[in-house]
Amino acid sequence: MNTQNINYLPIPPHFQPEKASQVWPVAYQQIALLAENWAKEYHISPAANDQNRVCLLLIDVQNTFCLPNFELYVGGKSGTGAIDDNIRLCEFIYSHLGKITKIISTLDTHTAMQIFHPIFWINKNGEHPIPSATNITQSDIENGTWQVNKAVVDITNGNYELLEKQAFHYVKKLTQDGKYPLTIWPYHSMLGGIGHALVSLVEEAIFFHSIARYTPTQFELKGENPFTENYSILRPEVLLGFDEKPIARKNESLIKQLLEYDQVIIAGQAKSHCVAWTVDDLLTEIQQIDPSLTDKIYLLEDCTSPVVVPGIVDYTELAENTFQRFANAGMHLVKSK
Repeated sequence: MNTQNINYLPIPPHFQPEKASQVWPVAYQQIALLAENWAKEYHISPAANDQNRVCLLLIDVQNTFCLPNFELYVGGKSGTGAIDDNIRLCEFIYSHLGKITKIISTLDTHTAMQIFHPIFWINKNGEHPIPSATNITQSDIENGTWQVNKAVVDITNGNYELLEKQAFHYVKKLTQDGKYPLTIWPYHSMLGGIGHALVSLVEEAIFFHSIARYTPTQFELKGENPFTENYSILRPEVLLGFDEKPIARKNESLIKQLLEYDQVIIAGQAKSHCVAWTVDDLLTEIQQIDPSLTDKIYLLEDCTSPVVVPGIVDYTELAENTFQRFANAGMHLVKSK
């Protein structure tokens, strides 16, 4: 992406970065009128006319991850990581309004009774695991430290044996594949809840883009399956059940769609988790098809932050090393400015 040939647009006057940490309703009709007038004033043509097709892929820019009072806020080193990221992200969208052909936004999407939520598991005292502080391994199940909660048997239509087999297979498969253990997360990104919604400031920006460019925002849901985590939008952590039958599938259509663009720009939360795993899966697909395709991938480094819980865990170094690996493979690490 040759920035020397890009004419940066001004930021529309309705943009209020001071509201980045707030939840508020987007005034759709008002914003739609402003966007149409903005497009006329600055001669912004419909996205269908783009000869150079650019996709902006936004990973989980939802309240759950981006606002301090929600469940899995990504504060980064500064403590205001996701908030600052989203301000820069919106400025990037407005500045490059006429160059971004398509915005695709992923939505982490969950319900209560899933394998990574506390209610799914109990110990011998009937207690649930503490979220964010509990990992469950194969040995934990084998020695009886944790077992599947019989009360969630509705997931398998009353078949507890099937429920146990699927859960044990999942945890065992994570170990066999050399991945992290199963992490028990707080209830988050709950379908239909406020945490599931996009951050208002970002929602306003992408709605403005959709009207100005006459192209609908595309939403991609991930994480609904009760038997597997789904950090990456491109594939769940485990594809097959204990019986070798599919429990989930790769997002083949999205992979194909992304690789058809001239450039793909990626931002969102968190740099150490869902962004990293999405990019890693995309890199895997590219290497199987044509390694030179990495040249079309751009990672907005200042529009994503790692998970940091002061005094407990800090994934900053891991995230930096992971992004450097992506760069070494041919992807571009860039700033939003």
